[in-house]
Amino acid sequence: MWWIANALNIPLSVETVCVFTAPVFSAYAAWATYFLTKEIKGTGAGLTAAALIAMVPSYISRSVAGSYDNEAVAIFALILTFYLYVKTLNTGSLFYTTLNALAYFYMVCSWGGYTFIINLIPMHVLLCIMTGRFSSRLYIAYAPLVILGTILAALVPVVGFNAVMTSEHFASFLVFVILHVTALVHYIKRILTPKTYRMALTMVLTIGTVGALTLVAILVALVAASPTKGWSGRSLSLLDPTYASKYIPIIASVSEHQPPTWPSYFMDINILAFLIPAGIIACFSPLSDSSSFAVLYMVTSVYFSGVMVRLMLVLAPAACILAGIALSEAFGTLTYSIKYQQIPTLSNEPVSEEKTTALKSAIDSSFKSVVPKDSNKEKTKVEGDEKVKEPVKEKTSKRIRKKEKEIAEKHVEKQVERKPLVLPLEASAVGIVLLILLGSFYVIHCVWAAAEAYSAPSIVLSSQMSDGSVHVFDDFREAYAWLRHNTDENDKVASWWDYGYQTTAMANRTVIVDNNTWNNTHIATVGMAMSSPEKEAWEIYQSLDVKYVFVIFGGLVGYPSDDINKFLWMVRIGGGVFPHIREPDYLRDNQYRIDSMATPTMLNSLMYRLSYYRFAEATMDGNGYDRVRRTEIGKKHFKLAYFEEVFTTQHWMVRIYKLKPSKNRQRGKNKRKTKAVSKKITQKPIKSLKNPWSS
Repeated sequence: MWWIANALNIPLSVETVCVFTAPVFSAYAAWATYFLTKEIKGTGAGLTAAALIAMVPSYISRSVAGSYDNEAVAIFALILTFYLYVKTLNTGSLFYTTLNALAYFYMVCSWGGYTFIINLIPMHVLLCIMTGRFSSRLYIAYAPLVILGTILAALVPVVGFNAVMTSEHFASFLVFVILHVTALVHYIKRILTPKTYRMALTMVLTIGTVGALTLVAILVALVAASPTKGWSGRSLSLLDPTYASKYIPIIASVSEHQPPTWPSYFMDINILAFLIPAGIIACFSPLSDSSSFAVLYMVTSVYFSGVMVRLMLVLAPAACILAGIALSEAFGTLTYSIKYQQIPTLSNEPVSEEKTTALKSAIDSSFKSVVPKDSNKEKTKVEGDEKVKEPVKEKTSKRIRKKEKEIAEKHVEKQVERKPLVLPLEASAVGIVLLILLGSFYVIHCVWAAAEAYSAPSIVLSSQMSDGSVHVFDDFREAYAWLRHNTDENDKVASWWDYGYQTTAMANRTVIVDNNTWNNTHIATVGMAMSSPEKEAWEIYQSLDVKYVFVIFGGLVGYPSDDINKFLWMVRIGGGVFPHIREPDYLRDNQYRIDSMATPTMLNSLMYRLSYYRFAEATMDGNGYDRVRRTEIGKKHFKLAYFEEVFTTQHWMVRIYKLKPSKNRQRGKNKRKTKAVSKKITQKPIKSLKNPWSS
């Protein structure tokens, strides 16, 4: 995009192109949704679906200007791949299936969620085969996609041989084999007699069963050799919602990977949730290959969105497609009722006999034209040497003509005399008004969500006061500015990995872990430090050459996404690498508490001490009431021995501490011994030591 703009003499920086990449591709996604829905149910449904996805909050959250997430591009690639697949299903064109393979390659380059495509399309192909909807168009739509798509996917360095070695792709190969077996059976059935076909079918089934068992044995051997049975951690966390929390806590700790609540569905797709069932019903009248694909896409995306909040993004296009179909069908029915009730010939006025007679005569003449020319000719019969002409038997043809004529006359009488089955005028008008109001509420909600929830930067928080004014919480920028101006540029800063990118970009300081840390041991080390007592945590940070540590705390102002609420995930991640960190030590009767009933391990952890240091002094009545946890803290008055507070933001949301140097840590006997040794040394004459490196 930057190259094209500069080729057209439009001087744009790379940063500007990145800012506007997501909105541009969201427009492309609306176009792709239109074409996909048009292939499924027509132009009207396509336009409605495009209008819905242009405003749906779930997609706006990932496609606002300045959103550097690749998911804005990936959703366009996802819908484009599905459109080209459905287009090939409807046309049977090799041109479109080649474009489909290229779109799939683009999706593989864009996002790791390409495995959703390479599993959903085989599921649909298998569904078509099982329901007896096999056709040459289905074969053309799928077989080239598997071959070309797999070859192209293997060219992507991140994927490589995983395109043929991991279990995420085995379903596509298995359905590929089933498709060819089905095609072979249909071909044999077409060219052989029924008896020979039964013999050939027995042979094919025998050979196919042996081949299938051999293939399954090979796959089982390959899968058994892998500890995760050939599945990646991402796929297992989707198939088993409890897998991530048990084995990969770092994935489960991300808020986007938590299961969504019912209000989040209403927030992200709003009224579309109520229109989806109507869209599914509309897809069954009539059911086609493309409409069955839309239903299958909807069902699978609902399941995956129920596993992770993040995958609501995959649900949004399916919801817009089915809601667009439902709205289009509803508007079509209601406007059809109003339109045809206004036609005079369909009113209660009597129809003249002349019009009825004219229609019947037209039907009669049309049936006469269908009769073969040879039907009234005389048939010649040879009797001896003479040719005798006898009339042709027209008994059968006359009976058929008479029956068809009676059916046609009844059809004409119904068309002329009976009104079409439509809704009453008043009900149709009320229904259209209600649908318009429903769409208006959807637009209002989408504009509000875009303005309030997704347009403001996440680093600057705001809340509305009782008098209607807006109070801004700018603590994050305040803390990063302090780090930038009051610390050395070589100082290392430690915090939980959620704030790594922000610290690097806004404070320009080196961090221990950030959002792109692939080494789980690094993150577990920080989690162990936060979970350990103060002295042990100080030693860990000293070994990492850390000078400053900061925590996010929302107990004073009621900010729920603070580190105390995330603390159990730090314990789980740290315990996954260091077994001496055990989650039950931080729980009282399996409950996470920070009040007087909290465990000593919890009260003495570094996270607790850094968060609640001097907190009781900051509260109005001095009782240390935590507004997020809605309870008084258990340990109110304590001092820090190994850390010193250097900065706390205005609303206490960011608290920065500096590690004290090791020489200040000597106490008691060790301190006295050090003083005695120093006195002995001062009493002796100090000899000058020769520098061994001097000449």
